[in-house]
Amino acid sequence: MSAIEIGARAVLTSETHTRRQIGLRLVPFLFLLYIVNFLDRASVAYAAIGMKHDLGFDDGVFGLGFGIFFLGYVTIQIPGTILVERWSARKMICLSMVAWGAMTGLTALVRTPSELYLARFLLGAAEASFFPGVVLYLSHWFVREDRAKATSNFMAAIPLSLVIGSPIAGWILGLSWRGLPGWRWLFVVEGIPAVLLGIVAYFFLTDMPREAAWLNPEQKNWLENTLAAQRPRFQKATLWQAFRSRTVLLLGTIAFLNYAVFYSLIFWQPTILKRQSGLTDAQVGLLGAIPYLVYFVVVQINGWHSDKNCERRWHAIVPLLVAMVGMVGMVGHPSSIPLTVLLLTFIAIGNCYVTIFWVIPTEILSPSIAAGSVGLISCFGSVAGFGGPYAFGFLNKTTGSFTVGWIGLVVFALFGVIAMFRVPTAREASLRAD
Repeated sequence: MSAIEIGARAVLTSETHTRRQIGLRLVPFLFLLYIVNFLDRASVAYAAIGMKHDLGFDDGVFGLGFGIFFLGYVTIQIPGTILVERWSARKMICLSMVAWGAMTGLTALVRTPSELYLARFLLGAAEASFFPGVVLYLSHWFVREDRAKATSNFMAAIPLSLVIGSPIAGWILGLSWRGLPGWRWLFVVEGIPAVLLGIVAYFFLTDMPREAAWLNPEQKNWLENTLAAQRPRFQKATLWQAFRSRTVLLLGTIAFLNYAVFYSLIFWQPTILKRQSGLTDAQVGLLGAIPYLVYFVVVQINGWHSDKNCERRWHAIVPLLVAMVGMVGMVGHPSSIPLTVLLLTFIAIGNCYVTIFWVIPTEILSPSIAAGSVGLISCFGSVAGFGGPYAFGFLNKTTGSFTVGWIGLVVFALFGVIAMFRVPTAREASLRAD
């Protein structure tokens, strides 16, 4: 073997080691943070079962209470994401977690619909900068060949948090301590870890590779040069141009269509299972974990396969098509519990699209508008996160059936698939820039 071949192999080994070191350092911790984040966000779905009994709230109140979270989310989303990029991801993640943990705990004090709406609005504002901030943060650390896998590993926290949280929430709902019902303790228990981990994040995370004491100078230089070379070659753009970009608006539309589908599922699944099965809260929690356990496995495979083939579009579209099969099946009101769980599993698998979808903006958009764009796209999704669950609950209350709601979600998913075909690939975006 020649000296050149030996040198090339040594460089390749060093690069592989650096990529693995970054993944092991950052992804498990961010994964843990997102588990806590989604436990907080989804806790109201199970708390709704107990709140309905104790406070007399109907489906309309719960739909609006769940959805109004996203109004607070939208309010802070773009400025919060820009602060992540221009100030400090580490500090913004810390502040966001401490704030949302405190607000989750305070939700235990809710007694009226107005108090529920206020608590959910403030919780949404507290969480607003976390997710889009992490999406940008990953683009500062992971090269293109690793980004979908890193994003998938991070976002696998969504199904795992529901796999873990569903049975735990069902169990806590059945408890009563010091005169307080289980649903109040559910909010308290899920708020404490966010505060503690937010403080840890301040000391553990590093904003940029050049600041990492845990990388040597050669690793820092290689990583920063590689990331710089992979960024799209666009002229410098303003935030206002992000609002006028057809690509940004297209991605925002896709987020709107698909977030309406999957947040409706996350919120209403426990209620659907409870009403159809008549099982205890703990049993509903166990049953509700099954779709998300399958989703957790599939999302890993989808992200790995997307990186292996350097392909994004079809890896987002195919899961959406699977979800449509499940929603069409739910329109027919399946009579058996196993069939219902299977169809809900198909719908949950559809959410695998989201890990690939959030890789796309940082691959095809100019770095100068990426922060504002990610925040704007997330805002579109947040509006749907408000409207989708509320409309689903309103339609059920008005018609006495979930049928119309499921039909509406099928239509949304179909348009989401059509829109995904219009998203340019990284290569197409690069050619347009040239």
